[in-house]
Amino acid sequence: MQRVIAYVDGFNLYFGLKQSGFRRYYWLDLAMLARHLLKPNQQLVATHYFTARIRDNGRNAADQKRQNTYLEALEMQGVQCQFGHYLKKIRACRKCDSTWTDYEEKMTDVNIAIQLLADAFDDAFDTALVISGDSDLTTPIRRVRERFPQKRIVVAFPPGRFSSELKRCASGYLTIGEDKLRQSQLPQHITKPNGYVLTRPATWR
Repeated sequence: MQRVIAYVDGFNLYFGLKQSGFRRYYWLDLAMLARHLLKPNQQLVATHYFTARIRDNGRNAADQKRQNTYLEALEMQGVQCQFGHYLKKIRACRKCDSTWTDYEEKMTDVNIAIQLLADAFDDAFDTALVISGDSDLTTPIRRVRERFPQKRIVVAFPPGRFSSELKRCASGYLTIGEDKLRQSQLPQHITKPNGYVLTRPATWR
């Protein structure tokens, strides 16, 4: 039985779902999704989710609550979450010179690369399933395949996401279809060991 570890690029997946109008699938069980993408001779041994916690800007308390609920729900399913951070940036309009504060997510691709390389060196997987369409992951994928030619790295493109660079450097690739998203939803209610009930956000329906 081939061992598979899934590496989920949270931002790439989220914006792919958003761009595709798939808000109803945000409550996604990532471990179940990965299992639905496996071949019969494969077994999922771990799922890593890479994202960054939403920064408080005084107007996004509801967004923070939804994200925290989702992260707790994922951890209840055995998903291992790793966090980058947001970097504050001042942006300016070239036409009118007006400025505004924006935040740019950092470290997700680096965290994925480090975990992928560490797991390869530890011989933790036979096949890596990378759920992303971010071409920044091309180099770490290529390096792992060069150093460990016996290991396979398969890229699963989220809806609305694709990279020809990733396609060329991977052992194989596929596109996640709506049927897999529909089949991989978390339960509406998840009860934690302390009795607290996590509930699917009302806007994610």
